[in-house]
Amino acid sequence: MMKTLQHLVPHLVPHSRRDMLRQSALGFGSLALSQLLQQDVLATEGNHHDLKKRDPHFAPQVKTVILMMQNGGPSQMDLFDPKPELNKRNGQKHTGAIEQFQPGSEQNKLLGMPFEFKQYGENGMDFASPLPHIATVAEDICKIRSMISGHNNHTEALVMFNTGKIFAGRPALGSWVSYGLGTANQNLPAYIVLRDERGYNTSGTLLWQNGWMPAVYGGTEVATQGTPVLNLKAAQQRPAGVEAQNLKLLDKLNKKFQSQYPEETDLDARIQNYELAARMQLSAPEILDLSKETEETKKLYGVDQGDDELSRYATRCLMARRLVESGVRFIQVFPPASPNSQPWDSHGNVKTQNEEICKIVDQPTAALIKDLKQRGLLDSTLVIWSGEFGRLPISQNGAGRDHNRNACTTLLAGGGVKGGLSYGATDELGYRSVEKVTTVHDLHATILHQLGLDHNQLTYHHQGHSETLTDTRVTQAKVVHDILA
Repeated sequence: MMKTLQHLVPHLVPHSRRDMLRQSALGFGSLALSQLLQQDVLATEGNHHDLKKRDPHFAPQVKTVILMMQNGGPSQMDLFDPKPELNKRNGQKHTGAIEQFQPGSEQNKLLGMPFEFKQYGENGMDFASPLPHIATVAEDICKIRSMISGHNNHTEALVMFNTGKIFAGRPALGSWVSYGLGTANQNLPAYIVLRDERGYNTSGTLLWQNGWMPAVYGGTEVATQGTPVLNLKAAQQRPAGVEAQNLKLLDKLNKKFQSQYPEETDLDARIQNYELAARMQLSAPEILDLSKETEETKKLYGVDQGDDELSRYATRCLMARRLVESGVRFIQVFPPASPNSQPWDSHGNVKTQNEEICKIVDQPTAALIKDLKQRGLLDSTLVIWSGEFGRLPISQNGAGRDHNRNACTTLLAGGGVKGGLSYGATDELGYRSVEKVTTVHDLHATILHQLGLDHNQLTYHHQGHSETLTDTRVTQAKVVHDILA
């Protein structure tokens, strides 16, 4: 049997690659490595690796963003963008080209709208009957009817809406905001995610990942039922002083290793996360405690009103308002994930499926806008309500609609946008955005602009390139000034 090198030379001790470079060839390998590492350090010296509060590029309009991600693809023509031509030609075959995604729409028959529309506010903003509560805040809403997405599949479209690209691995919008501005409350993360604690919506954590940024910029999941923050406290009660001693020893070991490898930013982020967790143990329970909210406020949102699904979503919306008050920069709110991980996905029946999800999200959404406004927080908070794409004008499986990346409606409120404005337009059937077309990248650029950040100047050096959220070399993203007050 062949003997190992360790057996033949018993005194040989394994060395790391750095030790090998340091000790071989008179140390010239180590000199070359030091030069390469120094170049990397110089290249990334503009990057931040902490949550210290930072100044924006210019005076901001808003302090906080709430992204209400409506997973599944709400139907624009059935809820926000009425098309009388659809009802007029209901059941007729559409002879033009339609980009179908899933089976069931091969007959190309146009499907009429099942709901009655009314106009609200001074400018007559259109809302369908399943959204009576959101309709009451029409004067505070800017409706973009000409949004387009980059993909017809849920995962890719959701990843794109949240990170700017259809491929996973890039930092989320909230991560860019955290990186650019830090946090106003050092006892809480800058980026918090409020999801259904029973499960994940489609794409899960891909929608709030930090990508190649330090982990400190990733979204922190907070539950509105049960344990608010996972792993924040020990699973078992320990004697007094043990936890403090453990943290002290861990801090000592981490900083010793950090001094030996100062370029290891992942370790630096981990240390900051431990420190933030310790501060959260003291502040988070009070902030996340809804018992101090009045019954009137709970009723406004729909908390504990007899409908469990409504109450769950309402609680997340109410929690979002409390986090705004606490100085959190970016808050992401998700719809129910059980029993359907994409509740707006109306392939089967646009009437019954939209009625079901609207009953859950309509009242809490309007309540959040009203509550922020009455507390004087809406002007400094940008609320975004959107799906990842829209639906097709033709029927699928008889009464449903397939995915449509060519047209989608996005609602914005507060944050310096023009209330009561319906912006852009789709064609007569609602299939394609044709007027003032707005891309996801345009929306991202506009959000950053309202936060006082220039989307071209907010850069992170990664693998030899200065990355941006909007990647204007390819996307030609622009701020949509027409929707800003």
